[in-house]
Amino acid sequence: MILSWYEQKAVVILLTLLHLGIKNIKLGPTLPAFITPNVLNFLVENFNIGPITTADADLKAILG
Repeated sequence: MILSWYEQKAVVILLTLLHLGIKNIKLGPTLPAFITPNVLNFLVENFNIGPITTADADLKAILG
């Protein structure tokens, strides 16, 4: 799942996805301000969260 931070409700969506145990989420285009390095490390280690890249690379990764 790719989640863009253009609206405030994206934070609620992210928290809901994390609560449901959804993994392999891509965040972008920038990280929200509340994600500190420690929080980011936790999210990466436990939920495999990563940054978005280019549209072509992201589509290739999603579609296999």
